[in-house]
Amino acid sequence: MTLHFINATLIDPKNGTEFEGSVSVEGDRITAVTKGGIANPKGKIIDCGGKYLAPGIVDLGVKVCEPGERHKESYRSAGLAAAKGGVTTMITRPDTTPAIDSPEVLEFVTRRANEAAPVHVLPMAALTKGRIGREMTEIGFLMDAGAVAFTDCNHVITDTKVFARALTYACSLGALVIAHPQEPILSKGAAATSGKFASLRGLPAVSPMAERMGLDRDIALIEMTGARYHADQITSARSLSALERAKRNGLDVTAGVGIHHLTLNALDVANYRTFFKLKPPLRDEDDRIAMVDAVASGLIDIVCSMHTPQDEESKRLPFEEAASGAVGLETLLPAALRLWHADMITLPQLWRAMSFNPAKRLGLPSGRLEAGAPADLVLFDAHAPFVMDRATLLSKSRNTPFDGVRMQGKVLSTYVAGACVYSVETGR
Repeated sequence: MTLHFINATLIDPKNGTEFEGSVSVEGDRITAVTKGGIANPKGKIIDCGGKYLAPGIVDLGVKVCEPGERHKESYRSAGLAAAKGGVTTMITRPDTTPAIDSPEVLEFVTRRANEAAPVHVLPMAALTKGRIGREMTEIGFLMDAGAVAFTDCNHVITDTKVFARALTYACSLGALVIAHPQEPILSKGAAATSGKFASLRGLPAVSPMAERMGLDRDIALIEMTGARYHADQITSARSLSALERAKRNGLDVTAGVGIHHLTLNALDVANYRTFFKLKPPLRDEDDRIAMVDAVASGLIDIVCSMHTPQDEESKRLPFEEAASGAVGLETLLPAALRLWHADMITLPQLWRAMSFNPAKRLGLPSGRLEAGAPADLVLFDAHAPFVMDRATLLSKSRNTPFDGVRMQGKVLSTYVAGACVYSVETGR
């Protein structure tokens, strides 16, 4: 089937441009991107009415709780939430129960994802068995089974020798290793960022320097092994100098940041609001602004949702005891648009970080608006106002910090491989 998206404001993250134009789609591929209109179009015409058309979001670091905790999130519910949020590719984390640390478990989740999710799902696998940092997994076998990257998620491998061996092995296979830069002893048990606010609230806190110390160690090991490395979340301004130095020295290093650390700060915790408890904890406003500037400049490569479903029982607890994490598949786009509305970043810069860069880092053909690229597209109204109501979320868990917040930016429709998987008109 041939589709023609006409009268659209196109966002091209690869070239960093934004212009009025049209996109033609044949089957599952984009066949043409033109400025202005299309002469004598044949096929189905979709008039975008001047709204924005962009490559679908590639979300690096989504937690789906299959196997083990399906009541928190399933591939079906996560896939529907992703489609509603303009996410066309989910890169899923291996912090399940059991961990995705063998080809058998990986094949199970891949099969479940393909059956249930309306969007692309690409799994990551654990770097060490059980994610406990003692024995590395069979990276080669897991790559053959479809793993796109290797990570122990927010578990830091404390045994440097084990981590070095895993990096060396990963380097020999060309595998991407994703790590959580944090000094594990300093950050153990922390629920907030150290400072006056945490002291007044009596919360166990950690200095942002713990992140810098963890990143420094990881960079030294990358220099030693030559592996491909991605820091899952950089949240502190003090880490940026180390990151910039690593890139300048030619190391194969990239970094990401979660959307909540770009749009919220430590004060949002207010009176022990556990939906704002994240890992790493929310930082001060100066750090938040520094992260936005780093994304705009390209120093931080990737913005993701860090979608972490938690049920009511694990969140409705005293702040110290409550589970960390927030859902973000459906709120990633409107939350990111807050930065654009505040004139802190451009839309091509945002989509470079949310779509083009994660696809490029994983060697995927998506994230581009050009002929031959996959027809994974999102049509959205950047100015549509709404009040976020967590009761309307499609995720099984609804632990969003944006509940009751006035936001701007609604997804109108999402296309995966040329097929519409979500439309605001039908609600699905």
